[in-house]
Amino acid sequence: MGQIILRLDRVMADRKISLNELAERVGVSNVNLSKMKNGKISAIRFSTLVAICEALDCQPGDILEYSKD
Repeated sequence: MGQIILRLDRVMADRKISLNELAERVGVSNVNLSKMKNGKISAIRFSTLVAICEALDCQPGDILEYSKD
């Protein structure tokens, strides 16, 4: 079965934005954002995804990747 891989860490590094700064811009806790960054979540709200994309000026496909492995 395939899986969704979160590439939030890569996009954050490209944009040179810290976890604390992104958490503040998005309005989520550092702990929850850290879990997202490390791929330790099983779901994400669309509203949170929209806020992340707005804060990072990116598309959802820049953060989420599908893998067949």
